[in-house]
Amino acid sequence: MLFNLLSLRNSDKNATAGPPEPIPATGAKEGATKTVGEPFVTNPRLQCRAITVRYGTKPAINQVSLDFAGHQVTALIGPSGCGKSTFLRCLNRMNDTIDNCRVEGVIELDGVDINRPEVDVVLLRARIGMVFQKPNPFPKSIRENVAYGPRIHGLARHRDELDEIVITSLRRAGLWDEVKDRLDEPGTGLSGGQQQRLCIARTIAVSPEVILMDEPCSALDPIATARIEDLINELKENFTIIIVTHSMSQASRVSQRTAFFHLGNLIEVGPTETFFTNPRHRLTEEYITGRFG
Repeated sequence: MLFNLLSLRNSDKNATAGPPEPIPATGAKEGATKTVGEPFVTNPRLQCRAITVRYGTKPAINQVSLDFAGHQVTALIGPSGCGKSTFLRCLNRMNDTIDNCRVEGVIELDGVDINRPEVDVVLLRARIGMVFQKPNPFPKSIRENVAYGPRIHGLARHRDELDEIVITSLRRAGLWDEVKDRLDEPGTGLSGGQQQRLCIARTIAVSPEVILMDEPCSALDPIATARIEDLINELKENFTIIIVTHSMSQASRVSQRTAFFHLGNLIEVGPTETFFTNPRHRLTEEYITGRFG
């Protein structure tokens, strides 16, 4: 239903404005840093071309072009301040909330440019969900944390359907067995790792197509981190997942593709299994061997 609503909004414009121009094969422009590796994939779920982000006059991202495949985890790595989280927030227009932030370029989800003014941002963020660095459950019960999204989007016709969505989402997030007898207790009363899995359950309850994760384990202990990583490996069977992480070992464990950012540029991208063992760019090799970062 969410797809149909978003597609309908764009098809209305296309009917009057003519067919949209095809997305360019590459976003490289004069002055852009050439990316090493394989930024484009066959049949991408999400396409980004020539993404440039500025905070006022200060550039944060420079001409980044990158595809994301379905049913795959892509890890974005790089030193602090390299632009990876800024780039991630472009993918569901979270940067719209920052007054002096300007985003240029084209981002297409299933062929629809998400930056068109007629795109409903609320529906977009249901299709491209976000899990933040610090768990942020609502000050509501565990049940209401998960039920909130499906209720406001009209995904359940009656209480039984809503309860089924809550149970299914908690099961998929690996949390059901731990909270099934506590559904009416506050979500904020859970441990940090449980809160993060509750936030993941809340995200998947509205059936997104893409899940963005901005350092989802950085505030967790090793045991909770392992649970989240196992969950990511399970979720990729149904979702496209893009994760920002400072942990190169985590990127190697959970992702199938890895992209390295440096000073706002996409330096290298490729299959994770060869990215860490045979980097093609000097900066990549220096970063993963600990010479800087």
